[in-house]
Amino acid sequence: MRFGPAVAVIAFALVACRLPASEHRAEYLGSYEWTGAGGWFGGFSAIELDPDGLGLFALTDRGFFARALIDREAGLIADITVDEWWWLRSSTGGRLSKGITDAEGLDIEPDGTMHISFEGSHRVATYDTPDSAAQVRSRAATFAGMGANKSLEALAQDDQGRLYTLPEGSRDAHGGIPVYRLENDRWTVPFSLPSSRGFQPVGADFGPDGRFYLLERGFSVIGFRTQLRRWSFGADGPEAEATLIRTAFGTHDNLEGLSIWRDEVGILRATMISDDNFKSFQRTEIVEYALPD
Repeated sequence: MRFGPAVAVIAFALVACRLPASEHRAEYLGSYEWTGAGGWFGGFSAIELDPDGLGLFALTDRGFFARALIDREAGLIADITVDEWWWLRSSTGGRLSKGITDAEGLDIEPDGTMHISFEGSHRVATYDTPDSAAQVRSRAATFAGMGANKSLEALAQDDQGRLYTLPEGSRDAHGGIPVYRLENDRWTVPFSLPSSRGFQPVGADFGPDGRFYLLERGFSVIGFRTQLRRWSFGADGPEAEATLIRTAFGTHDNLEGLSIWRDEVGILRATMISDDNFKSFQRTEIVEYALPD
């Protein structure tokens, strides 16, 4: 989701909000401010890390896709070097035209196949390679009625190869977050997730533990809040909800992208990236937390 020029982030110290004592808590590891040159750099809306945490793919809401290499010291990000970047392409093979570039959600399979969700022109597309033509996986009617700037922000794939996408703004008749699932080339809404007051979905991933993780954002004139929840998806729908992260306004920038992985000693990590909206008062921040199993 993009924020207009009237949005200002006022910097002052805030501590993270307390979660209920019964909830598991994530441990903050560190943040890295990523800078780069060129008109393509910025507006990052999704991130996927390699299994070893030493490479990343990042997606922008202006239709660019980049691969970068991560240098770590004592497990924390010390430097990031862009290896290559591409323009995303349409189903005819041309560069995406203005108005349909707002890429938001990303999933990458082990063979390199990419799945991307878009808002504005609501759709999910598959790419065999970063510079291949798009294969659109949805019809216009599938996501009809969603807001132009509040639709398919999050995308993830389970271990059975099924894609899941969630809208930022749309809710079902009971106020829940509808979960769209693609199986056998057919989209259904098998269940909804409970909404959380003050937060909206912006990123998702299935972790190596098989559980579903949802990154959510809150916003006010004093900055952004971040929340991370997870569930197990059983035969009867989502189970065992846990809130792992909930920050106060201003703790991090506009975190929108999420990747869940295990480090070399087996600890679950959440790596998140912020969308700076191409504003000088924001930054591209990569934030990492260790998660409880």
